[in-house]
Amino acid sequence: MTQLFSSIIPAARGRAGNDPIFALNAEARRRADAGESILNATLGALMTDEGGLCTMPTVMETMARFQDGRAAGYAPISGVPAYRQAVIRELFGEGPLAAQAVAVATPGGTGAIFQSVVNFLEPGQKMLTPSFYWGPYTEISRHTRREVETFPMFRADGSFDIEGMSAGLDRHLATQGRALLVLNFPCHNPTGYTLSADEWRRVAEAVGEAGQRGPVTVLIDAAYMAFGGASATSWVGAVPSLLEHATVLVAWTASKSFAQYGARVGALIGLHRDPLELEQMGNALGYSCRATWSNCNHLGQLAVTELLTDADLIKRASAERAQLASLLQERVDAFNHHASAAGLSTPRYDAGFFVAVFTKDAQASAKAMRDLGVYITPIPGAARVAVCSTPASAMPRLVDALKAGVAAAS
Repeated sequence: MTQLFSSIIPAARGRAGNDPIFALNAEARRRADAGESILNATLGALMTDEGGLCTMPTVMETMARFQDGRAAGYAPISGVPAYRQAVIRELFGEGPLAAQAVAVATPGGTGAIFQSVVNFLEPGQKMLTPSFYWGPYTEISRHTRREVETFPMFRADGSFDIEGMSAGLDRHLATQGRALLVLNFPCHNPTGYTLSADEWRRVAEAVGEAGQRGPVTVLIDAAYMAFGGASATSWVGAVPSLLEHATVLVAWTASKSFAQYGARVGALIGLHRDPLELEQMGNALGYSCRATWSNCNHLGQLAVTELLTDADLIKRASAERAQLASLLQERVDAFNHHASAAGLSTPRYDAGFFVAVFTKDAQASAKAMRDLGVYITPIPGAARVAVCSTPASAMPRLVDALKAGVAAAS
């Protein structure tokens, strides 16, 4: 018999072909389609109470305006200039921070994470992030021959462990000569935690101390800031202090802020006080665009530019987003009410798509919950619950299942 050789490199063999969250979502949908009563709290998209995807009419109308030759051609490698400037102004207005920023278009927030990893870490080095983190950080890092290392996210009193973060920065500077700190706030995925203004101040102090000993980059993964409530922009106040001794990156995406998950429109914004360093940064990020996806969604960039700059569209889209935020907040409040009554252990959860429920064995908890027809995502030490896709009326069932799942893991 003729021998058949495998051409797949060893590092690529044995990989899972699908994201675990999407796999669980598919399983839940199959059971629901078969007639079972299923509550699916896995996928991170804001859904209506009837199970449809929440959208914003103004966004859909604006995108329809560009269904012509304008969007058919290639977008510039680094992104449409007006789009890049619009995103910077959206975050920082017309003030001094905007003058210290460059941006490139990316395919969603995921592309922004990728850009950060490949341009601010050498192969073999590690990003630093809290012990609870968005799972694809691992895949993105490993796929680019980097790694993820964590520090304890919470202290015993439930507050953010800034001392653990500081120790991690010291360790990375000592072992690899640089640090890339990734902070997914506000509305942390998967825990729902949001840093307070005082916590941001203390983060900036710790980064400032570390940044005097070597290059420190802070990536703020702000994917959920549009739904962060009163604390949504508290991180912006910390940026000037961070810039005293560090580089700041911001991962921005239209996926959540404009309910356009499939458009894959995002940006990475880089900030630095040195204009020459900013120029180097812009060149490096543009180079990576060309070397990977080449161009991002032209239609999406044109539409989002209008949505960020046209006064009438801003007003209409803001009103529609406020309605979605109100729907989400109703669910957050309902979850907190029932979870507190049930004695579930969670981080502080004020706003956002997700919350984590602590458990000794997340896999055992998830299995017990699936037996009850309720799907969550097991992560080390907790069950990640997509409150964004769970109607407020379903919270009693969800919390009862979570209570049973935690008990099964005890």
